[in-house]
Amino acid sequence: MLTDKKRKYILVGLVAFSVLLTSLSFYFYQAFFSPNVLIDSDEAAVLNIPKGSTFSQVRQELLDREIVNEVVTFSFVAKVMNYSEGGVKPGHYVIEPKLSNKELITILRSGRQTPVNITFNNIRLKEELADKITSTLEMGKDDFLSVIQDEAFVEKYGFNSQTIMAMFIPNTYEVYWTISPLELFERMYKEYERYWTEERLAKAEAIQMTPLEVATLASIVQSETNKADERPIVAGVYINRLERGIPLQADPTLLFALKDFTIKRVLNVHKEVESPYNTYKYAGLPPGPIVLPEISSLNAVLNFQTHNYLYFCAKEDFSGYHSFATNLRDHMINARRYQNALNAAKIFK
Repeated sequence: MLTDKKRKYILVGLVAFSVLLTSLSFYFYQAFFSPNVLIDSDEAAVLNIPKGSTFSQVRQELLDREIVNEVVTFSFVAKVMNYSEGGVKPGHYVIEPKLSNKELITILRSGRQTPVNITFNNIRLKEELADKITSTLEMGKDDFLSVIQDEAFVEKYGFNSQTIMAMFIPNTYEVYWTISPLELFERMYKEYERYWTEERLAKAEAIQMTPLEVATLASIVQSETNKADERPIVAGVYINRLERGIPLQADPTLLFALKDFTIKRVLNVHKEVESPYNTYKYAGLPPGPIVLPEISSLNAVLNFQTHNYLYFCAKEDFSGYHSFATNLRDHMINARRYQNALNAAKIFK
């Protein structure tokens, strides 16, 4: 039989065990389910985890940026949930305030990253495109540049070094931060194919142009005017000139040939530059786009306005619109007005 003393020891032990169990249970509950993320904030935080990151690096980032309030419980839960050993997944994560350790680790362990937006427009050169398109991504500009400059690679998609820029249609696209250069290229190619529907291909064929030629002409139209409502008229001028075998004589192609986009007044000396992009020297379209044509510019070419204009010149009021003419005499009158306005504004180059 148990003596009173033994009963007392057992009772004390049971009470101690109960207290310990309750304490451990409370600790486990607190560690797993109590808010431990951005406790003093009402705004989400962005966490970028590069490829090859270790748990220690992730934990230090969370601590340094005060995203996690209590790092010991975070480390404990990460261990229990097998995140700390081989569970780190790279990505761009938007972390909401007041999450528990369990909720945060579930997101990070699953690799459930938040997509990012890439936006590009008004791009002339490949280097500019690579810089802009990768600005919100993990990859560097040189990584993507090496892909679009790979002649053998782009040829598989029907492009060359001069036409590859036509593949990139300016817009805002949603991708993952960790997307690879090849995956990004494939995504942009799919967007290019999505634009070129059967209907649009038929319109291009009707004006005896390939999609790449449409993009090249659209880039010139866009460079000539930033007025979307005027672009179909300008496109009509150039199509009239192409049909008649008249050189396009587009000033923006000279700037592209010279790689000097600061020129505000094209002079005769600029027209002497030796380049296939010099549309004063060479008839027809240049080898490729001189800027990434926007959808409105592509549509302007495909839906050009039918008229008899062969010439146009910027209006002397600097409104951005143009005066159009069917003959050289009227065009020279318009051009003289504009030149006089440039002189009055002291714009000589």
